[in-house]
Amino acid sequence: MAFDFQNPGAFRLLAIVAILAVVAALGILARRRALGRFASHPMLIRIAPHISLFRPAIRAGLATFALLSLVFAIADPRWGVRYVEVDRGGGMDVIFTVDVSRSMLAGDATPSRLDRSRSLIEEAVASMTGDRVGLVDFAGTATVRSPLTLNYDAFEDALDELTPRSAARGGSMLGDAIRVAADAFGSDEPGGKAIVILTDGEDMESFPVEAAEAARRDHGVRIYTVGIGDDEDGGRIPVSRDGQPGWLQYENQEVWSKMDPSLLEAVAAAGGGVFVPAGTSLVDLGEFFAEWITAIDLRDRDEGTARRTIPRFQWFAGIALVLLIIEMLVGERRRRPAKPTRPLESERMNA
Repeated sequence: MAFDFQNPGAFRLLAIVAILAVVAALGILARRRALGRFASHPMLIRIAPHISLFRPAIRAGLATFALLSLVFAIADPRWGVRYVEVDRGGGMDVIFTVDVSRSMLAGDATPSRLDRSRSLIEEAVASMTGDRVGLVDFAGTATVRSPLTLNYDAFEDALDELTPRSAARGGSMLGDAIRVAADAFGSDEPGGKAIVILTDGEDMESFPVEAAEAARRDHGVRIYTVGIGDDEDGGRIPVSRDGQPGWLQYENQEVWSKMDPSLLEAVAAAGGGVFVPAGTSLVDLGEFFAEWITAIDLRDRDEGTARRTIPRFQWFAGIALVLLIIEMLVGERRRRPAKPTRPLESERMNA
């Protein structure tokens, strides 16, 4: 059974939940110590029968589990599948081409250029309906990771697996990536085809501008480039030496990688597309897609069947709501006075 989280980044909130739980536990312990200094437990029940030592802990536990359920709801869990008919009239074929070279680990676009690229693609795919998507990654070589498909879940699974280690060879051959992506369409019928490249623009003389011109001329493909990274100060590239974190160096100097907007702009122009200077900012790639669609000659499609995982966040949101309601109903004080306990030793002696 397929099971995944559409928004796994939400689990970072678990750290906040843990901190709140610890603070609540410390507060409950401090309250108990203060009451213990005031009176013993039997005496406390007699003089303040409405005070409960356990209800605050119960309420804190309920609130903690409610927050945990809410975090799981925000993470958008999905399991089970359903198949829906998709009208592909006017649909596009889009191949996302992602740079997985080592420079994409630079943290100027947080958390890294590669992670930012994944997020932008996920946003773009979320805005698409009836469009086939494919995935190519590249460094020293270019590889098709997902052929064109309507199965967005399978596409995103392939997207999640991209790392610098997924490329067979190091380097950055942007031109080769364009050629591989253009061939992946499998048809020279013009219109309705786009390559979206997410990269910092570093290239090792693979003639990307010429490749973009050929893709446009021979395959009828439009090419869009999305520049990821700082084009002024750049970012350092993290490496590990003997298990110790550090920065990539060349001739004992730290390497600072910068995004190359001029090359990416030239590639987009040669491919009849647009250059998007995302840089280190959060951009809405889905909004750009809405604008690009008007510039692409769409061709008619037949209806197709798309596989979708079923959202289940409602269950966790419902559990959180129920737990919060119970937490409010419990209260911190007893509703009825506690039953009288046995007389205290001092009372028996005075009797």
